Amino acid sequence: MRGGELVALLAGALLVAGYSWAEGGEPRAVAMPLANADGTRPGLAPITGKRERAAAVRLISRVRVGEPGSMAGYHRGRFGKKWTDAVTGVPYAGNGCRTRDDMLARDGIGVRYRRGSNCVVVAMTLADPYTGRRIEWRKREHYRVQVDHVVPLSYGWRMGASRWPKAKRLRIANDPLNLLPVSGGVNEAKGGRGPARWLPPQRNIRCAYVVRFAQVALKYDLAVTRADKIAMLRQCR
Repeated sequence: MRGGELVALLAGALLVAGYSWAEGGEPRAVAMPLANADGTRPGLAPITGKRERAAAVRLISRVRVGEPGSMAGYHRGRFGKKWTDAVTGVPYAGNGCRTRDDMLARDGIGVRYRRGSNCVVVAMTLADPYTGRRIEWRKREHYRVQVDHVVPLSYGWRMGASRWPKAKRLRIANDPLNLLPVSGGVNEAKGGRGPARWLPPQRNIRCAYVVRFAQVALKYDLAVTRADKIAMLRQCR
């Protein structure tokens, strides 16, 4: 393939995806959320084009606004056993691997598994979507990479999940659409905040992040606060 043809091919790909970089400088596609409605493609690419940002605003506009309820009764166990595979109705469910390992395998570069296992990820490189940093991760330092719930479970609880059947709470906790491996420290800093109070440090990813937040809210018919919806729209306008 000639150089000009390669440039044209890559330019076309960038309309639907961004790129992180694997060892040796090889490009690795990461998905723009508008082209990743089920969450099975890796990463989180920026939304930069005028047409794509307009589509993002239309999507966010569909999200319901509601008043937050109480945290009374909330604990992580209300959303099932952590990273359980015993869930139905979401991608990767029932494949024999813990949800966390599925997400590390989806987004990691150069993924290595425990000897004799097709599930347990023990090493990888992560292009952290929230900071843009490259993290060389090993399982013995598990805390350096955490899997973020884009819509935090505690946020979901306050916005209506407290009234859901447990099976639905189990789905949102293990749905790849709602999950991103990121820097552990950044994930801890986010906590249970919505977009009005927390956004990724990497500014060019913020529209993509709030679109992902909106996709989860729409899929699960979950309301967001008025302040959060205003903040979400602002990131993509």
